Amino acid sequence: MTSNNPSLRPWRDIDRRKSRQIMVGDVPVGGDAPITVQTMTNTLTSDAKATIDQIRRCEEAGVDIIRVSCPDVESTAALKEIVRASNVPIVADIHFHYKRGIEAAEAGAACLRINPGNIGSSARVREVIDAAKSNGCAIRIGVNAGSLEKDLLEKYGEPCPEALVESALDHIKILQDHDFHEFKVAVKASDVFLAVAAYAQLADAVDCPLHLGITEAGGLIGGTVKSSIGMGNLLWAGIGDTIRVSLSAEPEEEVRVGYEMLKSLGLRTRGVRVVSCPSCARQGFDVIRTVQKLEERLQHIRTPLSLSVLGCVVNGPGEARETDIGITGGGKGKHMVYLSGVTDHHVADEDMVDHIVKLVEAKAAEIEAGISEAA
Repeated sequence: MTSNNPSLRPWRDIDRRKSRQIMVGDVPVGGDAPITVQTMTNTLTSDAKATIDQIRRCEEAGVDIIRVSCPDVESTAALKEIVRASNVPIVADIHFHYKRGIEAAEAGAACLRINPGNIGSSARVREVIDAAKSNGCAIRIGVNAGSLEKDLLEKYGEPCPEALVESALDHIKILQDHDFHEFKVAVKASDVFLAVAAYAQLADAVDCPLHLGITEAGGLIGGTVKSSIGMGNLLWAGIGDTIRVSLSAEPEEEVRVGYEMLKSLGLRTRGVRVVSCPSCARQGFDVIRTVQKLEERLQHIRTPLSLSVLGCVVNGPGEARETDIGITGGGKGKHMVYLSGVTDHHVADEDMVDHIVKLVEAKAAEIEAGISEAA
């Protein structure tokens, strides 16, 4: 959580930009609502079963909102079943075909992702907006450096922050002229510098919620780095109300990376936050493989808690004092286990992973029980 009040650790404080709040289905976006994590399915939307199966995996990873592409009538025909099966709001991605937008709104989409400028005539834009209004549907204006309007490219010579912001403001005006205000905006680019500058300018110009993303960021590692630099820069500055990490990877990986980004900045808490060392010759156990196993086996934990995994006693005890559960490498295959920052017992190599998983599960259950009693 963030606060405008002075804190004991002011270097950790993030003052979020004040934006007005809209609803995407039953999920609030903007205002003082938590920053939401989104992804997008890559199955054929017309294959409802495959799409729902993928949505389930994303839900297990913690997704808040999920987008599906609706390029044809077969996709919008399947959307009603997909929306009914989904536990999170569905955003319909619409390009060029205004009828797909109307069909998606009527099928129960919580939000339409459109560029009003590429939907067609003013009459067609009005039809889409009217369908959104009639069905309680929000709209996300999606400006992208790779598909800027020709007149803006001619005016500015190339995609630049001013061009992206002008495009966004033009689209916003279209919605406002039709008395539609339930919208959020993105000004995405694959160039980190361009995206960050555009979002910073837009944040000063409007009060609507902003959807952050570095588009076409790359594969799992490269895209994570680019997204973290760009989106992390903006989030640290208090800009951003909902995020999508665009990776050439499975959608559930986008969700995990998004959450890790927000957890690193203290903006969201979900699941186990792992503090681990890069390992060296001092390590008392195989840190890299141990962390890999623990992260895989602890994905089902949703309760926020912290776990330190350190290979030796140089930094291990210090890190363990700051986490709920800690393991520090010792000699002769015996390692120290810390509970709530205090040395509690030892565990042998061969039992370590199973033992830590049980401790984390027990701690999560204890925390949840305490929350239930307090309520």
